[in-house]
Amino acid sequence: MFVEATSYPRPQGPNEDFAFFDSTAAVVLDGAGMAPGMKSGCRHGVAWYVEQLGTRLHAEATRGDTSLTACLATAIESTTNLHRDACVVDDPLSPSATVCMARVRGNVFEWLVLGDCTVLIDNNGVVTATTDDRLAQVAPRAREVLAGTALGSPERQRAHEALVQEERSQRNVRGGYWVAAADPTAASQALTETESASQVQGAALLTDGAGRLVTTFHSTDWQGYMTLLRHGGPEGVLRQVREAEVSDPDLSRWPRSKQHDDATIAYIRP
Repeated sequence: MFVEATSYPRPQGPNEDFAFFDSTAAVVLDGAGMAPGMKSGCRHGVAWYVEQLGTRLHAEATRGDTSLTACLATAIESTTNLHRDACVVDDPLSPSATVCMARVRGNVFEWLVLGDCTVLIDNNGVVTATTDDRLAQVAPRAREVLAGTALGSPERQRAHEALVQEERSQRNVRGGYWVAAADPTAASQALTETESASQVQGAALLTDGAGRLVTTFHSTDWQGYMTLLRHGGPEGVLRQVREAEVSDPDLSRWPRSKQHDDATIAYIRP
């Protein structure tokens, strides 16, 4: 498979997304950030975590015949062990990431998603999108409070911190949501599927920031999104995301937690 990937960090911020790929497998991760000023039990930070996890996950995926779920579990465990002695890896505020990945073996196209990344598949012209949206189901009241505060205000800072705290209290627990963090058993909660590689005309792995054209700005649907990718590639799509974000600096037209988000696309063609 041929992969074209682009990642746009938030302006004036580190990129907490990560993409890694070759002709066999591609992985895209979105690190879970926090409100400014919040501290975790990890001295390395989110960007370090997603790079370490993503690199190990890709290596596992290209190594042999292990399922993608098992690859993710192994990568989570090895990344956790890498800094267990130096950091409080089980702290709810410790780094975590949403994950999507794809792999081709013979005529089998496999994919996995854990957390609010999205996998797009163009199967003979019919585009389907799969997102693990369990995070969006938790802390609804805290989200409402954040949405009702003014951008840049002390009230918004406090509301953002409260939302993060409530979300993290429900991370990787029954009835909550699941992401890659310290516990490798979270991998068993991933959504997975296989397709006939000969039927897949294209695919894409997206972080939620890259999916905003559909999920937040509603300027197209997933079928149209794939058309944009075919014609403009990931770079063209992400430019449109940034243009929409810039056009709504006070978040009034399209309410969201922050003006800009890290945005990453890995566009896969046969």
